[in-house]
Amino acid sequence: MGDLQPKVWRYADLHPGWALLRQDRKPELKVWRGSENCHKCPDDQWPNKGKDECFSKTIEFLSYDEDTMAAVFSSISGLFLIITVSVSGIFISFLDSPIVKANNRSISFILLLSLKLSLFCVFLFIGRPDDITCMLRQISTGVTFTVAVSSILAKTIMVSIAFKATRPGSSWRKWMGVKLPNSVVLICSSLQLLNGVIWLGVSPPSQEQDMDSYPGKIIIQCNEGSVGAFYFMLGYLGFLAAVSFVLAFMVRTLPDIYNEAKYITFSMLVFCSVWICAIPAYLSSKGKNMVMVEIFAILASEIGILSCIFFPKCYNIIMRPEMNSRRQFLEKQ
Repeated sequence: MGDLQPKVWRYADLHPGWALLRQDRKPELKVWRGSENCHKCPDDQWPNKGKDECFSKTIEFLSYDEDTMAAVFSSISGLFLIITVSVSGIFISFLDSPIVKANNRSISFILLLSLKLSLFCVFLFIGRPDDITCMLRQISTGVTFTVAVSSILAKTIMVSIAFKATRPGSSWRKWMGVKLPNSVVLICSSLQLLNGVIWLGVSPPSQEQDMDSYPGKIIIQCNEGSVGAFYFMLGYLGFLAAVSFVLAFMVRTLPDIYNEAKYITFSMLVFCSVWICAIPAYLSSKGKNMVMVEIFAILASEIGILSCIFFPKCYNIIMRPEMNSRRQFLEKQ
C-alpha cells in the first residue's frame, strides 16, 4: 500500500463563498481549519479552486461580444424589418387594387406599423440592461403586440360583418366603414396602454443583480416590478388572440374571393402556440436564457403573423395579377 496522504478538512471547503486567510504548506494529518482561518468573500467575489483567494464574479447578460445568439437574433430582426418595409411598399404601390382594398387598408397599415415597432423592440433585449431599457422592453412590447392583435381582431370582425351586410335588407350595413375597426383598435390598445401607465406608476420594471442563482456569476437582469401588471399584459394579449382565432375560424369558409379569415386563423394559431410554449420556458429560466426565450417568442409570432396574413396577398399581387383585378372580383361575385 502507498503512503497515507494527509487529509485536511477546511471550513472553506464546506462553505461556498469562503476562502482561507492563509494556507499551511505542511498540514498535519486530519487537521480541522475552522472559521477563524477563513473569511467570507464579498458578495461580488468568489473563491478560486484552491479556496485561498477571492476573485470577482463573472457578469452575465445577453451581449453581442460573448453570445452568438445575440447577433443571430439581431440579424433575423433586421431581415424581417426589411421584409415588412417591402410589404408596406407593395401595398402602397397597389393601394387601389381589390386585394388591398378588400379588408380595410388603414387597418393593414396599422398592423404593418405595429409589426415594425415590435421588431425594433428586440434590440432592447440585447445588451446590458438598465432601468430605462427594463421599462421600455416589456411595456413597449406589450403595447405594440396589443395593437397588432387588435388590428387582426378588427379585420376579423369586418370580414364577418361584410358577409352579413350583403344580405338584402341587412341592418349590418350601417357598421361598414372605417369607424368600427378603428374604434376596435383604439379601445383594445388603450386598455393595454393604461395598464402600462399604471405599471410604471406603481412598480415599474428595473435592473437587478442576481448573485445567488449560479455560483461565481452575477446575472444582470430585469425585475418585472408589478407581477400583476406583467400577467395582465400577457393574459390580455392571450384573450385578444383567442377571440380573434375563434371569430376567424367561424367565418373562414365564407364565400368571398378575398376572404382572409383562414389566413388570420393560421396566424393566430401560430401566435397562441408560440406564447403557450414560451411562457412556461420563460418563467422557468434565468438570466440570458430567459431573455433569449422572450426574443424567440417575439420573432416567431411576428414571422407567423407576417407570413400567414401578408405573404399570400403579396404573392397574388406580384405573381398572379389576374387575381387582383376588378373583373375577376365581379366574375367571382
